[in-house]
Amino acid sequence: TGIALAWAMQHGGPWPATTNTIHTSIGVPGIYRWLAPVAYQTWPDELLPPELQDANPLGITRRRDGVLGKD
Repeated sequence: TGIALAWAMQHGGPWPATTNTIHTSIGVPGIYRWLAPVAYQTWPDELLPPELQDANPLGITRRRDGVLGKD
């Protein structure tokens, strides 16, 4: 289709091409149209995905309280 997930790929522009010049449906900025912010604040550990659990069962390197590590 010729569409790439790249910063240079854009669609839209000034009127009459589009009515909203800050949104695009293709390219990297198009991802922002489909994001839904999710907060897991105060969720019990057993309900969190493994990537976010305090025990870190997957051993992912992450920053916690400003310290980079796997714990």
